[in-house]
Amino acid sequence: MKFNEFNLSADLLAEIEKAGFVEASPIQEQTIPLALEGKDVIGQAQTGTGKTAAFGLPTLEKIRTEEATIQALVIAPTRELAVQSQEELFRFGRSKGVKVRSVYGGSSIEKQIKALKSGAHIVVGTPGRLLDLIKRKALKLQDIETLILDEADEMLNMGFLEDIEAIISRVPENRQTLLFSATMPDAIKRIGVQFMKEPEHVKIAAKELTTELVDQYYIRVKEQEKFDTMTRLMDVDQPELSIVFGRTKRRVDELTRGLKIRGFRAEGIHGDLDQNKRLRVLRDFKNGNLDVLVATDVAARGLDISGVTHVYNYDIPQDPESYVHRIGRTGRAGKSGQSITFVSPNEMGYLQIIENLTKKRMKGLKPASAEEAFQAKKQVALKKIERDFANEEIRSNFEKFGKDARQLASEFSPEELAMYILSLTVQDPDSLPEVEIAREKPLPFKPSGGGFGGKGKGGRRGDDRRDRDRRRDNRRGERRDDFKKGSRKNDRFEKENRYRKDNKKPRNTSSEKKTGFVIRNKGDK
Repeated sequence: MKFNEFNLSADLLAEIEKAGFVEASPIQEQTIPLALEGKDVIGQAQTGTGKTAAFGLPTLEKIRTEEATIQALVIAPTRELAVQSQEELFRFGRSKGVKVRSVYGGSSIEKQIKALKSGAHIVVGTPGRLLDLIKRKALKLQDIETLILDEADEMLNMGFLEDIEAIISRVPENRQTLLFSATMPDAIKRIGVQFMKEPEHVKIAAKELTTELVDQYYIRVKEQEKFDTMTRLMDVDQPELSIVFGRTKRRVDELTRGLKIRGFRAEGIHGDLDQNKRLRVLRDFKNGNLDVLVATDVAARGLDISGVTHVYNYDIPQDPESYVHRIGRTGRAGKSGQSITFVSPNEMGYLQIIENLTKKRMKGLKPASAEEAFQAKKQVALKKIERDFANEEIRSNFEKFGKDARQLASEFSPEELAMYILSLTVQDPDSLPEVEIAREKPLPFKPSGGGFGGKGKGGRRGDDRRDRDRRRDNRRGERRDDFKKGSRKNDRFEKENRYRKDNKKPRNTSSEKKTGFVIRNKGDK
């Protein structure tokens, strides 16, 4: 369904067209008509499916800009998501003149109070900061007509349930409520029963969670070889804009430092970064001043940056739904993207758990060699030289070096001069600076084929067949040499399989079968 088929004003449609959007996503197609009718909606959808526009466009449509009152409130779990939502709502509502403010912790509350006093039609904020402003009487909710809870399950996981209930209790009962959540735990359902009026349910099927426009690959690699493997692949792929995901803040800092040492324009974001630097990094990334953004899952939640061509999962996520959030950063707005996940041998079981959730197989990718990376960098250098020679402005500066150039030409052959220029432009793979990335605590060993179980002894449905299939996976029709039968890399798994045949595996609890992960208390051994 196209956006111009919705009953939206010309101002909104003009901004939608400027943004390059034509076709509505599934969550938008199902939610926008219901919200325009004034109905309460519970939407179950992942980040990256277009939720902000799904609730934002109907909300903006109803705003009366001639009235200087706060008419809509959006509650978000993190400041990153609050800022992203504020920016998108502002972009769509710009022609109409809608004022949108964001409020969140980690930034001056006095400045936020001043911004609210200057006028706002929509306020987007995190629960804690919203409550602070309400208690200071700096945020008036008596005119709220639309209340939106975005990523409600994440807010519950972060312990915001009481804050959310306290905020909702201060909003007029005669309002429209829109709630969005990736999952539907009982606590979310209770909010729907307690605070919503006969809500309509919109659910995006699991098969729609990962777009067909994202090509998903994995590389099986030892932990100590991950960084070199990733940077070589980056040299070969030459991504226009990429995001690298690390599991911890320390990992993000070390990867950022290492990428800079290797010559990449990279910066990192995580929870310890102050808000001003975070916004500066995101602005530089959006404007093309950076090539690589390194991030933790929490810091990247809700990011909406167009043009991301590659997502590199340096660490495979323990939570399979985090994988969906990660790859949702690429393959947007009708453009294709790639995700590459680096998996250490003892983490192969997590790969299958992710595939069970996404209902899509990842393809095995052969690591790029140092020689392939070197050749790729040479090609980039040659193309740059060709572009520069075709640029009249650059060529106009050549005459400044005419005398010196003629002297060099008399002393050295053209071939020698060209080789020297290339040697300055392309880094020799044998002289790359060493980068050490500290080892993180590995994920618990999970046998391939386990987790979501299925049929078969010990929950290993089709284990041998899947392993054989993975050995055949490749990207360019080349055999995966590191998965050949009898290779040293697979010896440990063969021994592990023989051991499990002789020793009966304990039965999983029902919760383990559902999630594929074993949760142990601190006292467990």
